[in-house]
Amino acid sequence: MDLFLWRHADSLSGVSDFERELSKQGHQQASKTASWFREHADPASLRILASPSVRTRQTIAHFCEDESRIELCMPLYDNAPVEEILDILGWPDIASATLVVGHQPQIGFLADYLLGDTPHPDSFKKCALWWLRLAPGRAELVKVIEMI
Repeated sequence: MDLFLWRHADSLSGVSDFERELSKQGHQQASKTASWFREHADPASLRILASPSVRTRQTIAHFCEDESRIELCMPLYDNAPVEEILDILGWPDIASATLVVGHQPQIGFLADYLLGDTPHPDSFKKCALWWLRLAPGRAELVKVIEMI
């Protein structure tokens, strides 16, 4: 089963954290990442969970325009423990390919937990998309996409 972890793109500052919008650079990053991602996954075939913050919703909108397909998940904004996110995903029996759009440090903690001792990058950059392949008792990092 495939699990995609996508950190939101670059955002503006100066307003409440929840309401922060993507910067011009962030929209460009999200658009490039979404273009690459569409070549490898169809939004209609994925379960999509996203933090309800403005910047994550704007990031995912570059990939999936049908908002009804996106499950807004407050624990992804509230920095809930990894175990809570895994329960929401249905781990270890995730039923379908899933995309999670969220924030640091939580999305990095989730990747670290799933990958364990498997070598992987130390940081989860803005707008990075990590493609993990899950199998019983293990996870493999297939690809990391970083659009600057």
